Amino acid sequence: MELGVIGLGRMGQIVVNRSMDAGHDVVAFDLSAEATATAAENGAEPADSVADLCDRLTGEGGERDDDGGKRIWLMVPAGDAVDATLADLEPHLDGDDVVVDGGNSRFHESVRRAEETDAAYLDCGTSGGPASAEEGFSLMVGGPAWAYEAMVPVFDAVATGRDGHDRMGAAGSGHYVKMVHNGVEYALMQAYGEGFELLTEGRYDLDMESVARTWNNGAVIRSWLLELCEEAFREEGSDLGDVADHVAGGSTGTWTVEEALEQEVPVPLIYQALAERFDSRNEGRFSRRLANRLRYGFGRHEVARR
Repeated sequence: MELGVIGLGRMGQIVVNRSMDAGHDVVAFDLSAEATATAAENGAEPADSVADLCDRLTGEGGERDDDGGKRIWLMVPAGDAVDATLADLEPHLDGDDVVVDGGNSRFHESVRRAEETDAAYLDCGTSGGPASAEEGFSLMVGGPAWAYEAMVPVFDAVATGRDGHDRMGAAGSGHYVKMVHNGVEYALMQAYGEGFELLTEGRYDLDMESVARTWNNGAVIRSWLLELCEEAFREEGSDLGDVADHVAGGSTGTWTVEEALEQEVPVPLIYQALAERFDSRNEGRFSRRLANRLRYGFGRHEVARR
């Protein structure tokens, strides 16, 4: 199929490359000419504007040759950038088209956008980060069933395969599931951080890389995050070197806690992990230094150094 991709940062480039690797044709656009050029070098057809991208997705006579409508994937920052892009797309969309929002949008906003957009709007929670360029993402999709089915060939390409994506439910459900996913991620990072902090401050002189490697081979708590702990200790040392006690981010965790309060569901571990993240901007703790480094491991977020 033919796919338009708008937003060619690290994640957007992965969407482009994995789609093309699976045999799909991609038209790509970014406000950065350099990012668009990179996609073109990798084999995508470059567009110089949103309107140009839509024109290139249209066959002769102004309609798609297969009458299937345009398929467009947005990988732009959550918030105003999504609304601005949708406004640019609006004159070029109708009910046969499908727009995928692959960013970390708040689910309330996704519900609103689905109601306001002429095209079918799929909110697509995307997990895996730049580290999943080869393995593929985990995709949590909300929106109309027909639109999801129309995008399955691309979802198969971008995800880890058919088991790496599914339709969660109605509009907003994809980003809702991703929001809770991120809350769980906060708690897991906090648990690993506290455990390694106790080992560091405890009775024995331990090699943290060795501990993480041993736990990752058959232990109950083995996971990809623990593999990233092993990587962090291997590259930074058991004391994490100059990695700072400053954990960035926090928006999706905040949304998770707010939703839990509204639904009267207790989430003490997620709340405490969020509180620790905010407190990391004040004092220094080993657990938060490890969380800082782990964010680089899975998302290639910048590591704050002290």
